[in-house]
Amino acid sequence: MTGLALLPVAPPGAEGHRAVLREHAGRDDYRTWLRGHHHSPAVRSNRLRAYEVFVERWPDLPAWFGAPLIERVDLPRPHLGLRQVGGASHDAMPYLTYLSLVHGVALDYQLLLVRPLTSPFTTSVHPGGLGVDHDLFDAHGQRLVQLGYRPGTALTALTWSLTRLLLHRGDPDLTAITSEDLAELREGVEAFAARPDIDELRTPYSRVRPARGHAEAYRTLALRQLHAVHVLLFNVGQTAVPPSLGSLGSAPWTARLVPAPAPPRIAAVIDRYLRLRLEANLDRPETVRHMRDALHRLLRWLTATHPEITSLDQLTRRHAEEFLRWFAAQTSQHTGRLLATTTRRSVITLLSSFASDTAAWGWDDVPGRVLFTRGDIPKIAKSLPRYLTPPELDSLMAAVRQLPDPHQRAAVLLARWSGARRDEIRRLTVDCLDAYPDGHPRLRIPVGKGYTERSIPLHPEAADALRPLIELARTQNAAARHDPSAGRPVRHVFMHRGKLMTAAFLLEHPLKAACATAGLVDDRGKATVTAHRFRHTLGHQLAEGGAQVQTIMAMLGHATPHMSMTYTSVSDPYIKQQYDQALAGAERLAGPAATTVLTRQLEPAAVHWLQTNFLKTELELGHCLRLPAEGPCECDLVLTCSKFLTTSSYAPRLRDRLAVEQQLVDDAQARGWAREVERHQATQRRLQQLLNDLEVPEVAP
Repeated sequence: MTGLALLPVAPPGAEGHRAVLREHAGRDDYRTWLRGHHHSPAVRSNRLRAYEVFVERWPDLPAWFGAPLIERVDLPRPHLGLRQVGGASHDAMPYLTYLSLVHGVALDYQLLLVRPLTSPFTTSVHPGGLGVDHDLFDAHGQRLVQLGYRPGTALTALTWSLTRLLLHRGDPDLTAITSEDLAELREGVEAFAARPDIDELRTPYSRVRPARGHAEAYRTLALRQLHAVHVLLFNVGQTAVPPSLGSLGSAPWTARLVPAPAPPRIAAVIDRYLRLRLEANLDRPETVRHMRDALHRLLRWLTATHPEITSLDQLTRRHAEEFLRWFAAQTSQHTGRLLATTTRRSVITLLSSFASDTAAWGWDDVPGRVLFTRGDIPKIAKSLPRYLTPPELDSLMAAVRQLPDPHQRAAVLLARWSGARRDEIRRLTVDCLDAYPDGHPRLRIPVGKGYTERSIPLHPEAADALRPLIELARTQNAAARHDPSAGRPVRHVFMHRGKLMTAAFLLEHPLKAACATAGLVDDRGKATVTAHRFRHTLGHQLAEGGAQVQTIMAMLGHATPHMSMTYTSVSDPYIKQQYDQALAGAERLAGPAATTVLTRQLEPAAVHWLQTNFLKTELELGHCLRLPAEGPCECDLVLTCSKFLTTSSYAPRLRDRLAVEQQLVDDAQARGWAREVERHQATQRRLQQLLNDLEVPEVAP
């Protein structure tokens, strides 16, 4: 029996597929093919019979394609009260596989997703003749295992995904599958999971009903299998789109730069600005995303309060002030509390940059004037870095060393000993570790927030944890990925199943577990240590050890010395020493300025200046308390200056000076210089008075 030739089609979304007619294969052709590829007479007879029943039931193949899905599946469903039609479509699946891969008739995803299929790669069912490359299929499975998949997981994912991709394409060529095909399959999965009758369709194939329903369970499982194939095709160079969550089937955030209700003129300006920043690489994608979110806040306020505004050039300072008052009262969707000061600072700063940039460029339909000034940016308290104390650090690192996952353990040790940022750690490359000439490990940290690559010494403990991971990454040989920060393809260390591990997996989750073990949690059970606190701890330890600011900058990747000096200002051992000697030691004071200090007559600004510059005021025999506002010192009579101050720690120097003055008196007397004798004797009296004020016993010349 032959079918009716009716409708020429090409599978949607698959450019280059063979255009074919949706018609049945001839009975003689199918029988000849069966005889050539199936040695069992029983198998040939059963399949030919299924073919005849199916063609008799559906002589018009396009009509079968257009029938309701539940009727095309053709399953016996007495429990649903449906009439059984003999299961013609269900039993004819081997014929439909032949029709697709041999005659190029593309099968639709709704049929391919509703039921389990016999893989064309299963030689016991399809011994040959379908045109599929079994050797390449086996090589794909081995490559997935090399990338970190278990053999059973790899085989299941390849069988499920590739079978449906080939039958939908109507083409047995595995090398012809593209990222567009993967995206089309994902769209098919999403559409099938959204069907209202999915429970009715899937129940006959499931032993039990999933707790979350067939839709969510099926969608999760199908996308997991598809993702594995995406990992494979990227690593064999068949697709250029790197695998990641949401990389296929869903539009990237860059496709939603402007909200739909925005007026056309406003939407055009925002879209132009954001795409310029993104496509011209003027900012990092994260920065562009923050800019988009800031502009969306402004648009949301404009839509609600000033719908009459259709162009941004209508905005004035009055509108900016209204927005500032509205924005200050907004709350977070996550916490329900008022927005953090850092969030408000970021949004207002970005909006100010948008207004100033577009005004400088002379664009149309933009404010063209200053809307927000520096005075509009909320002030933020500058807190000191929160470093870990030695007991906290010891207990935490003991828990970290017990982490079972080697990737997590190495990542936390790297954060501890290198002070690198989270994203810098997860983006380490396979050539990141070498050594100095003396053999000490050296870590090369990739370009990150500071736009600078740097090499720093690494503690041997972290280096020992990193080396086996580098060897594992080299063994997996995952495909190089383009790193936007580095501007070139690189091979990363922290890879699993062909994709980058997340910072949450590498640092947040293990630190949460380690803090629970070490008891470093707050009253709500939340971990008190984040990866960033390791940066503060390392900076504090470097400053305590006397490291220079340039060293701290190089280790932590600071672009300016301002942040690095924060650690030195709170950790300067010399300041601590002077504090202990001058104040904590309760030393007595002497000198003309002693009364001013003891009676607390200094202004608060003077006290603050002296606290931060006490070392700079040191003289040979004491300290000069002359403030910068008083100008430079105009006299060299130190011992009689009203700003002179000394402490009992200088008593030995005062005695030495007293002895020197006596030698000068004797010399002047021998030379007959009466005026010099008088001057040195006056200095002796002043020195002796200072020693008396300090209650230091007089020492005989």
